[in-house]
Amino acid sequence: MNRSPRVTSATPAAQGFSMPAEWEPHEATWLGWPHNATDWPGKLDTIRWVYGEIVRKLAPGELVRILVNSRRDAQAARSVLRRAGADLKQVEFVVHPTNRGWTRDSGPIFVRRGRGRRAERAIVHFHFNAWAKYQDWQLDRRVPETAARVLELPLFDATHGREPFVLEGGGIDVNGRGTLLTTEECYLDPKVQVRNPGLGRTEFEAGLRDFLGVTNILWLGHGIVGDDTHGHVDDLCRFVDARTLVLIREKNRRDVNYRVLEENWDRVADFRLEDGSKPVVVPLPTPAPLHYDGIRLPASYANFYIGNSAVIVPTFNDPADRVALGTLAELFPDRTVVGIHAVDLVLGFGTLHCLTQQEPR
Repeated sequence: MNRSPRVTSATPAAQGFSMPAEWEPHEATWLGWPHNATDWPGKLDTIRWVYGEIVRKLAPGELVRILVNSRRDAQAARSVLRRAGADLKQVEFVVHPTNRGWTRDSGPIFVRRGRGRRAERAIVHFHFNAWAKYQDWQLDRRVPETAARVLELPLFDATHGREPFVLEGGGIDVNGRGTLLTTEECYLDPKVQVRNPGLGRTEFEAGLRDFLGVTNILWLGHGIVGDDTHGHVDDLCRFVDARTLVLIREKNRRDVNYRVLEENWDRVADFRLEDGSKPVVVPLPTPAPLHYDGIRLPASYANFYIGNSAVIVPTFNDPADRVALGTLAELFPDRTVVGIHAVDLVLGFGTLHCLTQQEPR
């Protein structure tokens, strides 16, 4: 029987912990089995088959830990995964009821200190609040506690003063060397989906340094139109190695995203990494606009996920799919780059990166 997680009051940075990059070796990938029908209206059964494909592609390289509401749900999920051809020996179910399945944002964010066999891991609890938009987050908020208990890892309580410090994994991206990407729209907007009322840039950056161990913070402006999270960076710009970024670019001047993305391209030209050097910036295309019931959906190739043996990339039945896959294949020569059909998945206002959370080895 697992004990309650050991909560530590000192910050991760003060104890030498920092967040590793996504491409560093994983012990596992965390997912939350889909059950909330409001996320994918009329498509929930289809989405479970998409999960089957995700697990089938990731399992050859690492363990996949899947959050389920009950043992009965685990049995149902196991049946889908078996029929999808996933290696069930590489799947572990963790019973923890959730509100939704967006594990990038509600799941455990890991930090690490040391290397090799002497490396130590811990989890930071960032107090998920459903993007400061929805009322049902209470179950999701406890996922990091469950993960710390299951893995028997220390749990850092992220706070500012006496208040919880709120951060989602999709709102940040790190290169594992000290540099972090985020957006002003997501974390500095004083009126819309305010995660941390009263916190300005200086205070927010201090929280990032304290709880993720970063030293260099790069701010983009706005995220793409249709993003339910109000500007998550993982639909916009990502590190693919310690010195290289991909940033989506819209060629159609009439598209609603054109000016937003061009402004971010202007910003990234002035970016400097933790050592003062300029990052290499590679463009990713955008698919043609996708809509549901008159609403623009956040379809983006930047929402890929880097597994140990495969990089899974959302595809949208679009000619740009091939360009995006080819670009990422050149950037990840040591991994298989594969597309996962995401036209149905993006109805939930997120795709592959939004659903996954890496557990570093």
